[in-house]
Amino acid sequence: MFSSFVKSFKKRRDFKRLKEKEFEFLFDKNEDNSVVVIDTETTGLNPKEDEILSIGALKVKNNKILTSQTFEVYLKNSKEIDARSIEVHGIRQCDLIDAKESEEAIKEFLRFIGSSKLVGYYLEFDVEMINRYTKPLLGIELPNEMVEVSELYFDKTITLIPQGNIDLRFDTIMQSLNLPRMGAHNAVNDAIMTAMIYLKLTN
Repeated sequence: MFSSFVKSFKKRRDFKRLKEKEFEFLFDKNEDNSVVVIDTETTGLNPKEDEILSIGALKVKNNKILTSQTFEVYLKNSKEIDARSIEVHGIRQCDLIDAKESEEAIKEFLRFIGSSKLVGYYLEFDVEMINRYTKPLLGIELPNEMVEVSELYFDKTITLIPQGNIDLRFDTIMQSLNLPRMGAHNAVNDAIMTAMIYLKLTN
């Protein structure tokens, strides 16, 4: 009860703080019950210093992954990409020649997600990275509800192994649920695999 009151208070407060009225739709009720699965590729793992290189997202509705409604955007960054991060996501400086300015990219992302619930794997990190851009742009952080798939997996698994250590690594979860890998490691493919995990765990 107290938790829902705090959420409601924060939402009303953020609505008043919103700098750009164009984005009031972020606070609308999500009428079609869709969720948006998101993933980011970044220059590193420090939300205070690192930058987003790409965002991938797709919609899930009526227990179906809507591959026809997929979002992908590359963002211009202010510094050279570290060689170690290139090993992780494969994004090189030359891949960002046609990347968009961060403000334009984030606005496009916000229009795509609307007021939908957000789903992700270690979503807190992705959202913290995105909030680095939304806070100066809109004056607020993302107001969307969020679902963490590793928590869903933990809750399902802990009943089977109450005394065991549960491995929450992405590959382990995929293998445990007998889900196929999607090939190249990028934001969109990772979002598709996360969507498969979400559907498997919620059905």
